[in-house]
Amino acid sequence: MTAALRVLVVDDHPVFRLGMTAILEEVAGVTVVGDAAGAAEAVERTVDLEPDVVVMDLDLAGESGVDATREILARRPGTAVLVVTGMDDDESLFAAIRAGARGYLVKGADPDEVERALWSVGRGAVVLGPQVAVRAVDYLTSARQARGGVFADLTVRERDVLELLARGHDNATIARRLVLTSKTVRNYVYAVLSKVGAPDRAALVVLAREAGIGVSVPERGPAG
Repeated sequence: MTAALRVLVVDDHPVFRLGMTAILEEVAGVTVVGDAAGAAEAVERTVDLEPDVVVMDLDLAGESGVDATREILARRPGTAVLVVTGMDDDESLFAAIRAGARGYLVKGADPDEVERALWSVGRGAVVLGPQVAVRAVDYLTSARQARGGVFADLTVRERDVLELLARGHDNATIARRLVLTSKTVRNYVYAVLSKVGAPDRAALVVLAREAGIGVSVPERGPAG
């Protein structure tokens, strides 16, 4: 990746905000373009500064990081949101995912884990920290078992789309690889979501990977 990854840090605690900024500024290829303490400020600064990734707390002194995430993605859909929060309950986790967050870490994650998650969500992947990944898989596994094998009804083409989606590819990349239009890919994704019963793409990716879809043939990243 030639261009620096531009990051905005959002947290209502000044000490954590400064600490996260200091950690990220030590990462080669990462530029912290600014910070924010509240939800409205986070949205405003995202629009103004156009970061690639927003590192988002969920409890912003009485304001909601989930609402901020939803508004940020409505205003700038290409921005990735990586949640780094002290809230590790199921409700917060799934609310953030439904709002469009691509990653979810609990505060206390080591700097290497934060760095890996940052680059991953910046590239379009979905990342869940180990503290929450098991609960997410348990939740989605229960949903799958309750529906009796949700992937059984997918067509061959729907499984092709799901495989690439689970590897972290966006619609444009999937369209190029399968020689389809982006609109057709969107229709396939919608069909898969409907058949599987997942609330959104992020939940679908977690469910697919738990079932071994998209992880059997790891793809090599760029050298360097």
